[in-house]
Amino acid sequence: MERTRSAGTPRPLPSRPAPGAFGEVLARELEGLKYSSHARDRLRQAGRALSDQELAGVEDAVQRAATKGARDSLVLLNDLALVVSVKNRTVVTAVAGSRMRDSVFTQIDSAVIV
Repeated sequence: MERTRSAGTPRPLPSRPAPGAFGEVLARELEGLKYSSHARDRLRQAGRALSDQELAGVEDAVQRAATKGARDSLVLLNDLALVVSVKNRTVVTAVAGSRMRDSVFTQIDSAVIV
């Protein structure tokens, strides 16, 4: 066996991400909501985009539902209804405008009105 460095030579340190980088990314992922492709399609079909204020309101509603132990919640926001998997922090579907009329939402255990 061949020795490549002397016993007193320090090993080079592996490259490390910036301090807190992983924690910051993890926190952003845990805080932010994901939107399923179905929900994005529904919003696009309705010609509906959420403002920063509305996005913050939905995230707050999901957080409030989570503190109450909700698993699947209906979030009502102005002319928009969102079904959210609270556990997965994912908006599953969206119903906008007049399509909300006569709609029946199933498999939810809570509702949050924003």
